Amino acid sequence: MIHILVADDDPHIRELLRHTLQTEGYLVSEAADGNEAATLLSQQVHLAVVDVMMPNKDGYQLCEEIRSSYNFPVILLTAKDQLSDKEKGYLVGTDDYVTKPFEPKELLFRIKALLRRYKMASLDKIVLNGTTIDRRSYEVHSNGKILLLPMKEFELLAQLASFPKRVFSRDELIQLVWGADFTGDDRTIDVHIKRLRERFASVEDFHIQTVRGIGYKLEALKQ
Repeated sequence: MIHILVADDDPHIRELLRHTLQTEGYLVSEAADGNEAATLLSQQVHLAVVDVMMPNKDGYQLCEEIRSSYNFPVILLTAKDQLSDKEKGYLVGTDDYVTKPFEPKELLFRIKALLRRYKMASLDKIVLNGTTIDRRSYEVHSNGKILLLPMKEFELLAQLASFPKRVFSRDELIQLVWGADFTGDDRTIDVHIKRLRERFASVEDFHIQTVRGIGYKLEALKQ
């Protein structure tokens, strides 16, 4: 059963989400603040819905903690709709951002979409329309050809393709692909992204989009 953690200091929001999610067959755990939510992370959580403005530990801090130690999607809930607030959320690693008040059905759609994406990320082969990224062989099959990319280009592409539409900051990509001991700067990411775009310029299965002031995301194109 899919286990969803709901962290919000508003009991009415928790009740609404519990009813909506349980009706869909999800197992729901609730937390009234960030510290309580953090104690539940050791359970097998598949997705977290986290309010930004919580006592003791806010949603940004909790999201950052989740991203540093766990691999499941996070949706931030907030009453704020400022671009700077959304930027902060994406920088700490959220996968999606929903502004209050929200429609429960819309949140449910977003949850289902994220669960599908993360399920795809666990596979050895990532399929983006007619392009297949094979993690075992380190090959990319596209336009009837087999492409062997330099290792870091392949790992960068696979990381972005594993989570379509998720925004990764340059610092995140450095950590995930090059590692914490990397001594260069984040311009390395820009250079590798440019090379990937050039290699796949004629491919109509996906594109890598620049998110100004934050980093990059990959989107699969509709066929």
